[in-house]
Amino acid sequence: MFVDEVDIHVEAGHGGRGCLAFRREKFVPRGGPSGGDGGHGGSVYLVASPHINTLINFRFHPEFQAQRGEHGMGSNCTGHGGDDLELEVPIGTLVYEKMADGGAPPRLLADLAEEGQRVLVAKGGRGGMGNARFATATNRAPRKVQPGEPGEIKDLRLELKLLADVGLVGFPNAGKSTMIARISAARPKIADYPFTTLVPNLGVVRLGEDRSFVVADVPGLIEGAHRGLGLGHQFLRHLERTKVLVHLVDVSSATGRDAVSDLDIIRQELELFQPTLAAKPQVVAANKIDAVDDESRVAALAKRASDLKLPFYRVSAATGAGVPDLLEAMWQRLAASRQTAA
Repeated sequence: MFVDEVDIHVEAGHGGRGCLAFRREKFVPRGGPSGGDGGHGGSVYLVASPHINTLINFRFHPEFQAQRGEHGMGSNCTGHGGDDLELEVPIGTLVYEKMADGGAPPRLLADLAEEGQRVLVAKGGRGGMGNARFATATNRAPRKVQPGEPGEIKDLRLELKLLADVGLVGFPNAGKSTMIARISAARPKIADYPFTTLVPNLGVVRLGEDRSFVVADVPGLIEGAHRGLGLGHQFLRHLERTKVLVHLVDVSSATGRDAVSDLDIIRQELELFQPTLAAKPQVVAANKIDAVDDESRVAALAKRASDLKLPFYRVSAATGAGVPDLLEAMWQRLAASRQTAA
């Protein structure tokens, strides 16, 4: 199961209470104050980890609490501080704090886009001071102590957006899973069915020793995806971080759809969901050329791509025909995008 959106509840540890105590020694006035401070409560951190790629663990265990600090003790002994709690999340996780006011939108706390990135989401409470802290020249036997401060309590929303350089987009059964299996070590489930899988896949493409990039196979989109149809919002969200989009269009007659219409619908859905998506560098790939029984379908798609001034490639994810040229085109546009961003 792939989970990319969860709500969790976190509580930092409370600080320990200061101690009220006096030394029982000869020649020490009234015993002398010796109450130690309470320990600080543990804090809660989120850490971006490359070892997990889903938020599934948080769905079944949504509540987390850090250790509280121990109370202070006599003989000026400070209580033990509570251990911090570190929760690992996938790289690409957005952390939102849900506001107490139900009508207020969540506030973005952090974007964990890099491996090892660590963010404090709930700070532990400070330990209270013991009575030894309050001794003065005029008050040598204070009986004042401080209670520990409570730790922060927050309700968070975690949203995962895959980190990929290139995104493969298209209708269900257009061959995206077959393509990512062809060009990378990813092994998604592949079958001949007219509906989409629900799990985005990531694969690393290597073009020689010094050239590599990450490709995301985003589950198939349908008309109305920008309104959430067919889980469109969940799928389109994973394209926001990509730098280059590759339209994989089925040019065989197996689906009964028109290739040009498929391209136009997907481009329109990108524009309606977020205009910046439609502005990304794009490439059109006519897939399944090994199963083409009507060349006019390929020619019509090539003409449409030319009218849109988009590069066009004939490929077959199943046989590998034309794939090397498509990968080189991905790299060239990705390199140009990185230079522009720099």
